[in-house]
Formats: sequence, C-alpha cells, structure tokens
Amino acid sequence: MAVRAPRGARSLTFRVLLLASLWSMVALIVIALAISTLYRRSAESSFQDLLRAQLYNVINSVSTDDQFQLTGSPQLGDLRFSQPQTGWYWIVEPIGENFPSEPMSSTSLGYGSIPIPDTETIPFDTRYERYYTTEDTFGNTVEVVETEVVLDQDGRTARFRVAGNRNVLEDDISAFSRNLYLALAGFGVGSLVLNAVAILIGLRPLDHVRKALEQIRAGQAERLGGAFPREIQPLVSEVNALIDSNRRIIERARMQVGNLAHSLKTPIAVLLNEARVLTAPHGELVRNQAEAMQSQVQSYLNRARIAAQRESVLARTEAASVLQRLARVMRRLNADIEFTLLIEPEDLMIAMEQQDIEEVVGNLLENAARYAHSTVAIRAMPAPEEPGNDDTQRRRWIVLEVEDDGPGLEPEQIQEALKRGKRLDESKPGTGLGLSIVREITSEYQGTLALSRGKSGGLLAQLMLPAVAKDVA
Repeated sequence: MAVRAPRGARSLTFRVLLLASLWSMVALIVIALAISTLYRRSAESSFQDLLRAQLYNVINSVSTDDQFQLTGSPQLGDLRFSQPQTGWYWIVEPIGENFPSEPMSSTSLGYGSIPIPDTETIPFDTRYERYYTTEDTFGNTVEVVETEVVLDQDGRTARFRVAGNRNVLEDDISAFSRNLYLALAGFGVGSLVLNAVAILIGLRPLDHVRKALEQIRAGQAERLGGAFPREIQPLVSEVNALIDSNRRIIERARMQVGNLAHSLKTPIAVLLNEARVLTAPHGELVRNQAEAMQSQVQSYLNRARIAAQRESVLARTEAASVLQRLARVMRRLNADIEFTLLIEPEDLMIAMEQQDIEEVVGNLLENAARYAHSTVAIRAMPAPEEPGNDDTQRRRWIVLEVEDDGPGLEPEQIQEALKRGKRLDESKPGTGLGLSIVREITSEYQGTLALSRGKSGGLLAQLMLPAVAKDVA
C-alpha cells in the first residue's frame, strides 16, 4: 500500500519556507549564544580588571607606621565599599610574627568574613595574583582578587584582598542577554516574514505556469503563453513542444480513425439496402449485423468528434435545459410512465457537448422506460468533493442518476449488460449497444458509468460527469 505524503511535504513553497525558517532559526540561535558567550567573557574580564584596579588603589593607600601597625584610609570612590553587607569589600591582613598589627577592612564588611581557600587549592599566578569565587557570611556570592605586598625594608608583608559582588555581574549579563534575545527574536520574525514574501514572489512564476496549464486543460488555451523568467523558460518551451507533439499524434490517429469509419459507411449502407430485398431469415441476419456495424462505426466517429472538440473548445451545456427537454420527449413517448426530474442546484453546467449529453442520457432513459413499471426518476447534483486533495488537482464532477422501478439486475447481470452488443432480454427491441455507447462517451470525458440496484428495486444508472468550474463558467 502506497504511503501518501503529507499535503505540506508536496508543496515547493512549503519546503522552501520550512528550510529557510529552520536555517534562520538555527543561525539566530547560534548567533545569540555566540554573542552572549562573548559578552560574558568580556564582562567577566572587565569585572576582574575593575577589582584589580581597586586592589592597587588599596595597596597605594596602606602603609606601616612607627609602631609597625597598618595605617591608611583607602578611598575607592565607590559607596558600596562603605555600605554594609553589599558584597564589595577590601581587606588587608599582616603576615608573619614580626608584623603584630591588627588587620584592616572596609566598613561594608563589618563583623562579617570571607572564607579564604589555601594557596595549594588556588595558587598565585605569574603576577602573584589569584582570583576565586566564594560566599560571604551575608550570603553574597563574591569574586575576590588577592595578592601579597612587602610594605617596608624589614620585609613586613601584608595580604591584600578586594571582593566584588558577582550578582551585579550576573544581573548585568542577564539583562544584556534578555535584550539580545528580544532583539534577535524581533529580527528573526521580521526576517522570516521578508523571506516568506521574497520566496512567494520568487515562486510566483511557477503559479503562473500552473494556471496556464489549467487553462490548457480547461480548453481556454492551447499553449503556455506569457513572459516567464529565464530559469523557467526552458521548462515552458519543453512543455509547449510536448503539447505540440501530442497534438500531432492525436490528430493523426483521429484522422485515421475518421477516414476508416467514413470508408466503411458506404459499404454498410449498401449491405443494409441489399438486406431489405433478401428473404428471411438471411435478410434479417444480414440487416442486424449491418446495423450493429453501423452503430459501431458511428460510435468511433463520435469518439473522434469528442476528442477534436475537447482539444479545441471548452464544452459546456446547461444541465436543466437538456434534461427537461429529454424528460418532455420521454413523457410523450411513454404516456403510461411517470418521469420525475430533480436538479439541485438548477444552474449546473456540464463540461460536455449537448448532443453527447442527449445521447448518453437518452440511451439511459430509453433503457429505463423499456423495463420500468410506472416511474423513472432523473436526478442531477454536484458530486461530494474528495477530502485531502489539493485545489489544483481536484476536478469537480456532477452526479447524474437515472432510476426505474423495474425488475433491476443482479451483479453478474450488470457485468454482462455493459458488454458491447449484449442483450439480457431478447424479447425487448434493441441492439444491445446502448449501455456500451453510454460508457464509451462518458469515458471520453474522463467520466464513469456505474449500475446498481436502486432503492425502488429497479436499475440505478449513475453517471459521473465533469462539471464546468465556476470561474470558467
């Protein structure tokens, strides 16, 4: 069983839009992540540079006095170092027994403290600095830059630390990322809209080709006409060449069939004339066979004519006028049978020549009147549209039904009745070609004929005939 592709997957426009949208989304996501990562690195580097600058300000502001005590009053120009529990601190601690001084710290630290990792876990770098992230006693995540400096000639050394609140850095990065994502999202939506418009405009010539092909199929044009882009023009030229080639082949075959049929008409007419003067039963046999031959020749002539009309003109016939006229004729010929007609809606247009509709429906009505007990119903209505088909591929149809209340046919009898020249009831007049002719003419218009048992028990003949589209009508 063949798996039907989803409707969108069969659309070139959908595929191009999907690929362009996916590419844009992937590109924007990669760009957003790259810019966000680069900004984080830059922000962290700037944050560390700020802490290092503040560290050297503290170093330049602190010294020792005559009592070997730390002295100095660092002014870093940032109120956060003087406000309590802000996460911005500076600390100076003496190192060694020969430096019995009390440590110094910013007022923002108060009685709090910062856990200090040992130098084995986080060693000093080549500039004798080290950076680490920790958490103070107030719950702030802080980043610390630390170094050791010799303060006097006696080798007294102090450890200097400056800490900055890392939450400030993370908030800044989050705000930047949020604004970046919003800006890229807006840019992405605008790009998708512009891409969609550009793609739809770029693929519009293909839609013109499709409409031109529909006009050819509807009989409104014989070739693909108009100006097309350079990329599509070779396709248009090849399609026109194919149409011309097919037209020549069809015309040649139709001419040969027509010539053959016309050449047989005269001999058949001679046989019919001679059969009239022959005595029975030989004369009757020759006459029946000659009439069958004449019907078959006329059938092929009709098929050639239908093909010619379909190639050149858009056939259209108003269903109501033809069916009403046929119903009136049948009522006069069969006064004992009631013919009912139902057409919904009344403006149905059939894409067939009038004489072909008359021959098709006339044969069905004659067959129904031949076997009906009292009633024959004629109904015409639009066929239900098939779900799931593209509008460009869906063809509209009309259902035309002829139902009688006669004995009807069994399924195996229906197959026999559709055979050319087959008559199930030899007591009734006819050649047995009626249903076969109906099916052949209908098939020439890509329609169908179906026989079944109707609700009244009789034969129900259902025709599926092409309808004229509203925009064409």
